[in-house]
Amino acid sequence: MAKKMTRSLRSNLITYGIVIGFFIICEVLISAHILTYSLQGQLVPICAYACMAISLNLVVGISGELSLGHAGFMSVGAFTGAVVSALLSQSISSEPVVLILSMLVGGLFAGIIGFLIGIPVMRLHGDYLAIVTLAFGEIIKNIMNNLYVGLDEAGLHVTFSSEGALGLSETGRVLLSGPKGAVGVNKMSTFVIGIVLVCFCLFVALNLINSRSGRAILAVRDNRIAAEACGINSTKYRMMAFVVSAVLAGMAGTLYGLNYSSFIPSKFDFNNSIMILVFVVLGGIGSIRGGIISAAILTVLPEALRFLSTYRMLIYSIVLIAVMLVTNSPRAKNALRNLRLRFRGRRGPQLATAAVNAQIDADSNAANAEEDGADE
Repeated sequence: MAKKMTRSLRSNLITYGIVIGFFIICEVLISAHILTYSLQGQLVPICAYACMAISLNLVVGISGELSLGHAGFMSVGAFTGAVVSALLSQSISSEPVVLILSMLVGGLFAGIIGFLIGIPVMRLHGDYLAIVTLAFGEIIKNIMNNLYVGLDEAGLHVTFSSEGALGLSETGRVLLSGPKGAVGVNKMSTFVIGIVLVCFCLFVALNLINSRSGRAILAVRDNRIAAEACGINSTKYRMMAFVVSAVLAGMAGTLYGLNYSSFIPSKFDFNNSIMILVFVVLGGIGSIRGGIISAAILTVLPEALRFLSTYRMLIYSIVLIAVMLVTNSPRAKNALRNLRLRFRGRRGPQLATAAVNAQIDADSNAANAEEDGADE
């Protein structure tokens, strides 16, 4: 047991080390004027999407459910953060404090929405849950497309009609303008706060996974009927993972939204949810570290390929398909495992090769057994 705990702690420390190392390298490159301004502008989105990958992994990888509306929680956090930051800026002069408080409120609102949505959703499984979460994401987008919020001396004004229906005074200003989204946002997100948020999301996710509740969530994922027979309330623990995921997504949405002077509701549509799901799948379902790495790579890759002009998205798609095929190939996995064992020096080359061949044979036998069972 102690050995397992040591291995788990080592893995967690490596994950934290990767995040901190990424921060140090980027700061050095910025100080040396090596990192371009366009890539510097991608640092905060990388942090936001890394947090989104961590949060979605709690639902898809740890809880074993498919959610297709995760961008909806990001949207709630982004627009809530835009409104709260405007309110707090009137009384608090420190932008980092305003940003942190806005992220907390954005996460709280997203968590409340996640809890309300989770009441009916967590009673569903499989494709039904995916369809309902997809519908939720579209509902949130349409609500934001018709929401108008203004601020003046009298406080907040909210309507679903038009900007004119807000009834603002001459000194008032519009915060949310329907299809135009959030306008006149005070940009206050920083790379430092983004890294802090990534570390916070890691702390929450890893501690939840390794806790008693996390083991219950894993038990429900592996075999719901057996877990319920042992007295585990499957709905309760699935709801826990869903709500925590929504809170982290809301905080990431606030960080993302306050990085721009304006953003529109259509930014958080179905395509965005699929992109976040790709981060999780590409990094390995259930792998927190892999999700962070894939989110960073796939966020910066389109910008890095911009010099290829019209072909950059084609190359991006080809790279994505190739990586998916390689990461899901048993032979490729075993080859990587073989290289890792040789690099660490824990086994000799012959023993490592024998282990790889044995694993390939085992996978082949298992596949043949499944085909035989299907034929019968």
